[in-house]
Amino acid sequence: MSPDTVIYLGREAMFTVLLIASPILGVSLLIGILVSFFQATTHLQEQTLTFVPKIVGILAVLVFFGSWMMNVMLSYVSNLFINMNQFVSK
Repeated sequence: MSPDTVIYLGREAMFTVLLIASPILGVSLLIGILVSFFQATTHLQEQTLTFVPKIVGILAVLVFFGSWMMNVMLSYVSNLFINMNQFVSK
């Protein structure tokens, strides 16, 4: 396997991971900022207050984007298996 092939496979894997994780990370970040703003305005400094909204938000993202995430993963893996003979050197 050539170094170019390894770099290509690594780049595609990282892009796929970032593509799949971005909705979850974005919603988690947004909820964290909103809860922090709420805590700052109400002077309510409870550390466990952030967990429940984040869990609910992440669950909602998985429900709405789960099929899309699975399709992206399946597309990557099927492309990897279809082109396996090009990646393996003889």
